[in-house]
Amino acid sequence: MNNDTIAAISTALGPSAINIVRMSGDDVFSIIKPLFKGPDLNDKESHTIHYGRIMDGDTPVDEVLVSLFRAPKTFTREDMIEINCHGGSFVAQRVLELLLSKGARLAEKGEFTERAFLNGRIDLTQAESVLDIIEARSDYSLTLANKGLDGEIYTLVKNLREDLIEIVGQIEVNIDYPEYDDVETLTTEIVLPKIKALKTRVEEVLGTARVGKIIREGIETVIIGRPNVGKSSVLNALLREEKAIVTEIQGTTRDVVEGEINIGGLVLNLMDTAGIRDSEDMIERIGIDKSKQLIEKADLILYVLNNNEPLSEDDRKLLELTKHKKRIIIINKIDLESKIGRTFENSVSISALKNKNINVLEDKIKDLFLEGEIAFKESTYLSNTRHIAKMRQVSDMLSDAQQSAEGMMPVDIVEIDLRSAWNTLGEIIGESKHTELLDELFSRFCLGK
Repeated sequence: MNNDTIAAISTALGPSAINIVRMSGDDVFSIIKPLFKGPDLNDKESHTIHYGRIMDGDTPVDEVLVSLFRAPKTFTREDMIEINCHGGSFVAQRVLELLLSKGARLAEKGEFTERAFLNGRIDLTQAESVLDIIEARSDYSLTLANKGLDGEIYTLVKNLREDLIEIVGQIEVNIDYPEYDDVETLTTEIVLPKIKALKTRVEEVLGTARVGKIIREGIETVIIGRPNVGKSSVLNALLREEKAIVTEIQGTTRDVVEGEINIGGLVLNLMDTAGIRDSEDMIERIGIDKSKQLIEKADLILYVLNNNEPLSEDDRKLLELTKHKKRIIIINKIDLESKIGRTFENSVSISALKNKNINVLEDKIKDLFLEGEIAFKESTYLSNTRHIAKMRQVSDMLSDAQQSAEGMMPVDIVEIDLRSAWNTLGEIIGESKHTELLDELFSRFCLGK
């Protein structure tokens, strides 16, 4: 890691009350000294704020408040300075240019957070949680991100690693010092239950990962049905805007129309699809094929039926196609005479056009996914795709170790998979550092974070 001093604008550019320009590194005080007209910052205590002006020679640039933070009690564990200047793109850019002219380097995306990680201020899961807080789209996702920032994921992974390395250590002691009578002889009969217990804990974590991922990224929700049953009207009613074109002409929706809503703290990524039916129209068929692909990937299916029409063969095919998915059947157009001829499990009757019972549909979605209040106080959810993928690798490695133990293989063979699982858990929290991974991760941050 470079030990140079970095600088960047940390607030969004544009009209605002203030903008913040921040620096981190060994030379922050010497860089700002010739630019700041005010008290001598070298004499001031850490975590204090000082009034003055940023000057370009004899020319005032802006009236500012300068916050100073001395290492190691800072975000990056380096000396840091934050210049609170007036809002507006020009002023902040001008202050940044002056800092760069005195020896600072423009920070790369995420470089402040990367330095916090590399200097041991936070672990990798906490660094990722910083980004999750920035990108949070609901109360639930914000709560989840804050739990990660508090170190709950780190603690979970650390505990698993400690239990794994304890088994590995016992195995190695028995391999290296078999003559010690007071060292427990780890036969496969003793190793096996410990592996099974660890694998059960990993599977429990993975079992809640889908909930965590949904909270973090939203519920992929696909609205399906035959043409002209009111799918686009349902989308518009949920979004409270005319997002999709609604006409009486069948096949109006040829491609996927998307929108996003927040229902009780859960984000729904809504997709209105082309009506599914047998069609000779080539363009419509492409849209229908795309609709079927989205069904397979969806977390939730909103299957719309027309209350004013009897069930058709296409309806029955769609009921069969989606029976394995989490779905809500929406009986639309209840303002018209009912001709549908049957009832359905897990259904809601609405009139999308007249905005009737839309709140009932929203409550149904919340109940289906939350089943009451999500127990944030009791549970630690994995939600990051990288964490989940690594944890699945750990599960596979423990399965291999279990299989070796059940096959009465020597314990040093079993140890190979256990050590691999330990290293993979380390990759989650950044104990095993890969430069390419870090470069990719921190490049996703905004400049100045």
